[in-house]
Amino acid sequence: MEIKLAFFPALVQSYFLALGVLLGGAIIGGIGAFLMGQPPLTSMYRFALDLKIWAVVSAIGGTFDTFYTVDRGLFSGETRDLVKQIFLILTAIGGAQTGVTIITWLAQEHIST
Repeated sequence: MEIKLAFFPALVQSYFLALGVLLGGAIIGGIGAFLMGQPPLTSMYRFALDLKIWAVVSAIGGTFDTFYTVDRGLFSGETRDLVKQIFLILTAIGGAQTGVTIITWLAQEHIST
């Protein structure tokens, strides 16, 4: 049984879920890299880039419900649901990008010497 959230709380939840998945995965992966003798900050940066799409997928639910809603919006004329899903996806992308930016600042991989 699925519990429906109001739209604004769902946007906030989508943002922070993507942010949390990305930050958590990169940091825990960095700890694992450190334990294996690899450079942890460089590994965290690489993990953050690799986890970006998975953070978005986990934030929007990771199921086919999103695709079904988009299909319904396009072909059944329920544009309100389509717009909501687009905003949820964009919010999740924003959360994942925020996580990548934080990891980039931490690792300073964008600075070349």
